[in-house]
Amino acid sequence: MQFIVDQQVEDIEMPENLKLNTFLKEFHSDCPHTECSFGLYGFAFGQSPFPVPKIVQEALIKNVGKGAYAAVPGIPELRNAISRYNKHYFGMDIAPERIYVGPGTKELIFNLLEILHGTVILPTPAWLGYLPQIRLLKKNYHMLPARANQKISPTDLKKLSLRLQDRQKILILNNPHNPTGLLHDRLELEEIADVCREQNIIVISDEIYAQTTYDFSKFVSMGKIYPEGTFVTNGLSKSHAAGGYRLGYVIFPHHATDLKRQFKKILATVYTAVSTPIQHAAIAGFEISKEMDEYFDVTRNIHQIMGEYTYHALSAIEGIKTTKPDATFYLLADFNAFATELQKVNINTSQKLSEALIVHPYHTAIVGGDSLVLERTDFSARIAYVDYDGAKVYQNYLDNKPKLSSERIEFVKNNAPKVVAGIEMICRFFKDIRKESWNNSQTQKNSMVTSS
Repeated sequence: MQFIVDQQVEDIEMPENLKLNTFLKEFHSDCPHTECSFGLYGFAFGQSPFPVPKIVQEALIKNVGKGAYAAVPGIPELRNAISRYNKHYFGMDIAPERIYVGPGTKELIFNLLEILHGTVILPTPAWLGYLPQIRLLKKNYHMLPARANQKISPTDLKKLSLRLQDRQKILILNNPHNPTGLLHDRLELEEIADVCREQNIIVISDEIYAQTTYDFSKFVSMGKIYPEGTFVTNGLSKSHAAGGYRLGYVIFPHHATDLKRQFKKILATVYTAVSTPIQHAAIAGFEISKEMDEYFDVTRNIHQIMGEYTYHALSAIEGIKTTKPDATFYLLADFNAFATELQKVNINTSQKLSEALIVHPYHTAIVGGDSLVLERTDFSARIAYVDYDGAKVYQNYLDNKPKLSSERIEFVKNNAPKVVAGIEMICRFFKDIRKESWNNSQTQKNSMVTSS
């Protein structure tokens, strides 16, 4: 029997993160060189390497027998805990009724895009998950390329909005930002919010990396700046190293009663509710406690140490420019200074660059510019500096906290040798590219002389 797939699904490409998984398996499988048994240098996957907080694990074990369906918006105890969490950490007094729980922020963002009318404004570079969702929903969208500072320009946002005819526009704001690791500060958010109020732009503010902000005092939620027009999403995935728990939440703007009713209808139709044991486990993660305070403090400090090292080590390679991360465990590396040399050796796209870096002898995995909603010929890449044993590094940090710059460098070298070696391999790759490009040029010159 032949099965016919709906054309809407046929038109959707494989999500970039799944394409990346397949690509890495294909290009790294069965390397015949014995020295490559270590696997690969993993700069591609954006997953916190730390263990799920112990109190969250214990709460899950305690509540594993709870098999009844939960309320669609989330169990009251969890929504209350999330409300207290936002007041304590982010200074936002949010009524629990404004909070809806879902199976990860990815699903919640999809559901918001599903019910909200209007053209989507997507700043680029961007997390690789937004665009496939927008396309699946057949939403109109426009890119908003970042300026040289890799941040949203309020001026550019206004110019783009004035060209759009929709009564309502939707801005996707990811702050702190994946893939650059940059943070929009209060003043920058206020300038963006001024444009949004004037142009009737609502904001989906993806703040999943909020707790990873290195200087946490600098983080400000867009929900605090523009509460009447912002949907804030957050969850367990990055701050609690619990991506596999699949639990996120959305805070609705003030006075969105009818919208919440519509949203609840969608949630009930699509997935009923988040797993009940997971919701009970999440309460422990969102409650205010010494254990969680220490966990956030230690993990963000380790991310910062790894980020500082990666930034300085890559920036020291002639021709490479990178963003200096304020948060997350990513930075954006710009390899476009090598464009001419890359093209001479038939590396014409960011995908080709990713393929060249993953094969022997380099075995280095990156997320190329095309996956970040950049031009295919943009030789930029996201570097995720999390290729280390999180449980071991967490304990080593507690045992001997590095303070001096030299101690922080040694900490990385001792605890994240694959991060160090992977950066060295990137350096080797571009040295080899320059050498190969020069050799190709000489061969062409000699060929021209001979033929003449």
